[in-house]
Amino acid sequence: MSDLETRVRPAPSGPRTVEGVINYSRPTAERARYYANDHSRDRLSLEPHTVQIADARTAASPPSIDREGFQLIPHRSAVVDFRNAEEVAKVHPAEIERLLLELTGADAVVVSGGGGVLRFGESSPDAGKFNNSYPARFIHIDASAATSKGFAERSRPKDIDRPVRRYAHYNVWRVLTPPPQDIPLAVCDARSLEPEDLIVADAIFDNPGQPEWSFEGWVVAHSPRHRWSYFSNMSRDEALVFKTSDSDPGHPPNVPHSAFDDASCPAGVPPRASIEMRATAYWFD
Repeated sequence: MSDLETRVRPAPSGPRTVEGVINYSRPTAERARYYANDHSRDRLSLEPHTVQIADARTAASPPSIDREGFQLIPHRSAVVDFRNAEEVAKVHPAEIERLLLELTGADAVVVSGGGGVLRFGESSPDAGKFNNSYPARFIHIDASAATSKGFAERSRPKDIDRPVRRYAHYNVWRVLTPPPQDIPLAVCDARSLEPEDLIVADAIFDNPGQPEWSFEGWVVAHSPRHRWSYFSNMSRDEALVFKTSDSDPGHPPNVPHSAFDDASCPAGVPPRASIEMRATAYWFD
């Protein structure tokens, strides 16, 4: 099989699964780094592996944010054109705030990057047109524990004077193209991840015409323990919410994720387009 090939494997019991190739990373002497736009500058030692990816939509027990670290939520947005960053920034952050307050029971939620991050399959004419707009083709976690702590400290609500008991970072991922999707997002059960699987990497943002900046994230080494899922046939009235950090060790902390090609998707569908919003939830004493 090529790196871009998948095939459906019937499951005698349990959820439907597909077999897909996703890129893990190998540790190297050189510190890993990857760029938002110019991937020719990436310094990653990628290691493709064929894995079983369960269609969580067919699971008897749907995944939850407090167990696996990810959950599919019905969520209709008032945004008309998600490609319009001004409209998204005006309407969508408040929607994401309400969604996460209800889902998590947090005391406060702060949404970052109001315009969101648009991504497009490589065959789309929009791929590369926007900043950071290619699908991520390697397994990663958006921010390391140290970075997540710094983000939480800087963005905490200034009008709440109580100590922070817990904070957690979330990614809210939504498709903009109709089902089925040719390039879904695979997410890994947080319970199947171990600390030794994590490799420190620098995420570098190289938006043309602007100074480069970076923060520390993680890429992921292969382990047969990892349990992968995706949700088939997503609509724009659904949101895949997944955890990227949690300061409370009693909750699932990190959900590795990566785009992959689903060969069970019929040919000729529009290339996948998606938007992700990121937010921090806070619980106070």
